[in-house]
Formats: sequence, structure tokens, C-alpha cells
Amino acid sequence: MSAFLLAGILLGLSGGLAPGPLLALVASETLRHGVRAGIRVALAPLLTDLPIVLAAVLLLRPLTDQHLPLALIHFGGGMYLVWLGILGLRFQGTDLGSADPTGALRRGAIANFLNPSPYLFWLAVGAPITLDAQHHGWPAVAAFVTAFYASLVGSKALLAIALSRARPILHDRGYVALMRGLGVSLLLYAGLFLRDGWRLLVG
Repeated sequence: MSAFLLAGILLGLSGGLAPGPLLALVASETLRHGVRAGIRVALAPLLTDLPIVLAAVLLLRPLTDQHLPLALIHFGGGMYLVWLGILGLRFQGTDLGSADPTGALRRGAIANFLNPSPYLFWLAVGAPITLDAQHHGWPAVAAFVTAFYASLVGSKALLAIALSRARPILHDRGYVALMRGLGVSLLLYAGLFLRDGWRLLVG
């Protein structure tokens, strides 16, 4: 069981700290609305990943030779990230310092649900490990899944806390520049998703 626990921790930390749209959104929401908003975004995988896991195991795995489902996921995620990126680029600082986290969890849930990475992870890595753990008993499955999500969500929440402590030393111009920079990063991710979706569609 310890091997599955360690695998969950390492994979969770890797996923939690890897650059990606959800990490960028955690940073964006924390700097814009405070630590509560950032933590709410970090919690999004706990709400969205159950259907993602089921979809990966029950739907995507039998369709691995058909690129259309993955292409549609990429296109949907790419367009949503374009919208988030444009919002970041248009940020003027008018809501700077707002402590209202309303909608942060919803935005995080949408971003994570439309992000192809969880689907691909559970299809290629998570599901096989879970099935292997099942041969060692349900405690091994629970150890892997619990460790994975504790590390995944915990690392993003710690990032939100660290960023919230840096907010007071940032001036309005710093906020605006950082928010627009995050907007650019989201647009870059959107471009990658759309490119990969196109390759899957025509491949």
C-alpha cells in the first residue's frame, strides 16, 4: 500500500505544481479576489474529477483509436481559455483588492472540466494504477486516490496562500501587469489546446 501512497503523492505534486490553466487561474483569482478565491479554485478538482474519471475509464478508453472525442475536448477547453485570457488582458485594476470570491469555484470547475489534462491523465496513468491497486485491496486504492488529491489540491492551495501574502507589496500597476501576464499565459495554453485539437481532428 505504501507504494501506491507514494505514487499518489508524487503524481499529485507533479500535477499540482505543473504549469497549466488551473494553476494560472489559482494565481489570477488569488491576486484579484484574495486567498479564499484562490483556494476555491484549487478545490475544483474535488468537484469535477469524478465524472472526468468515469468518462476516461468508461468512454475514452474504448475510443482511443478515434481522435474526435479528444479533439472536441481540446477545442472546448481552448475556447474557454481564450475567454479567460481576454478577461485578463482587459483587466484595468478596477476590482483590485476585492475580497469577493463569488464565482471562483465555478470558474475553476469549468476550467478543470474542460481541461484535457485530467482526462488524459486518468486514461493513461490514473486508471491503470487504480486497477493495479485494486488487486492489493481497496485500502491501496483509497491510499492512492487520497494521496493524489491531497497533494494535487494542497499544492495549489499553498500557492494561493503564498500569493495572498505577496499582495500587499504589489501596487496597482503591479497587479495590472501581472493579471495581464496571466491573461497572456492563458491564451498561450489556449493556443496549445486548439493546436492539439486540430492535430487530433486531421490526424
